[in-house]
Amino acid sequence: MNKSFITNGLSFVLVVVGYFLQSNLILTVGLFALSGALTNWIAIHMLFEKVPFLYGSGVIPAHFEDFKKGINSLIMEQFFTEENIDRFLSDTNGPQNHFKLSPVIEKVDITPAFEALVSAIKGSSFGGMLGMFGGEEALKPMKDPFINHMKAALIEITEKDEFLELLKDEMEQPDVMKDIRQKIEHIVYQRLEELTPQMVKKIIQDMIQEHLGWLVIWGGFFGGLIGLAAALLKL
Repeated sequence: MNKSFITNGLSFVLVVVGYFLQSNLILTVGLFALSGALTNWIAIHMLFEKVPFLYGSGVIPAHFEDFKKGINSLIMEQFFTEENIDRFLSDTNGPQNHFKLSPVIEKVDITPAFEALVSAIKGSSFGGMLGMFGGEEALKPMKDPFINHMKAALIEITEKDEFLELLKDEMEQPDVMKDIRQKIEHIVYQRLEELTPQMVKKIIQDMIQEHLGWLVIWGGFFGGLIGLAAALLKL
């Protein structure tokens, strides 16, 4: 159940009961509780929605661009600093735990390498001899075995500690580090550009609506206590 609806509903019931029972105590408690709960509910509503004639309402949609800049700044300045990237690359577990190039190599098309090999053979002193054995067609059965062996050799090379250390050292160069941060920032910026004010509002509402609902409850509770004190002072 919606906390705001229940709190405001109960407060309103107290007002009605106090009015019909001619009980100043119940009526005062109900009015103060209703005013506390209702004003807190309006304040929460004003965070997300623009209310006519109420200055400052619709804070989140109004400051949407500032919100995006804040998120971008948080991500880049707190998470993807050069120090954090360097720490990631220098992890004590070793670079081999971070750089797994075999899935990439498996997807790479090695056909151009085979074609370059064929072209080199044709342009060499073996080109004439190749013509005696059927020319370029004679090399086609070698294509798949060549590609498979080439991928296996590349994977073996990239998994060696020496290669991974060289790759790590190269990535830790200042210019490379700067380029990595720029690319990350570009990705973050593109993602934030896809956000709309409504999407941001929904994200924040889902995140804090449940907790902000307690503000309404406590507003009604303390409003009721103040009303009770005010009514008792009149007795």
